[in-house]
Amino acid sequence: MKVPTAKNTFDHSGELRRSRSSGPAKRPRFVVQKHDASTVHYDFRIEVGNVLKSWAVPKGPSTDPGKKRLMIPTEDHALEYADFEGVIPEGKYGAGTVLVWDCGCYRNITEKDGEIQPIDEALAAGHVLIQLFGKKLKGGYALQRTGSGADARWLLVKMDDQYADARRNPVSTEPKSVLTGRTIRQIATNADEDAAS
Repeated sequence: MKVPTAKNTFDHSGELRRSRSSGPAKRPRFVVQKHDASTVHYDFRIEVGNVLKSWAVPKGPSTDPGKKRLMIPTEDHALEYADFEGVIPEGKYGAGTVLVWDCGCYRNITEKDGEIQPIDEALAAGHVLIQLFGKKLKGGYALQRTGSGADARWLLVKMDDQYADARRNPVSTEPKSVLTGRTIRQIATNADEDAAS
């Protein structure tokens, strides 16, 4: 399966080429992709402007407000990457199998002085509150930066709302793609079969 971009190619750095959007979506999107690369992790991405701001989440998101999930900032990705599910070939940035574990839209609910703070300003300040409208993840999540510069890390924490559930563990109990219903192994196997034919 090819990586979907404007030309289905990577640029010289191995990153997906960015294409110009016809304009911002009315509701910004989020996506969580399970990524079987050198280690299995989850990539949490939110649409900000014309890119997907991205973090690697080693343990994946939780619905338990008592659990803080480490988020490691990664490079911004092109908006087209939100729909990508398949295998990134060896030698390319992010080589490995990618599954769309959850997706939907989100609403920025970060306030400052009684007003909604623009998402880019909230990210720069290191504290973001968003409401997710996904298939697996719903409700409020806090993204909190810790450290600064090269040592910056973030935490992803479920807010205590009607969608919080300490007993639910969607990372282990809901492993399939929300787009195709396949597992990560099925995606990798299909790519191997396609390459052999």
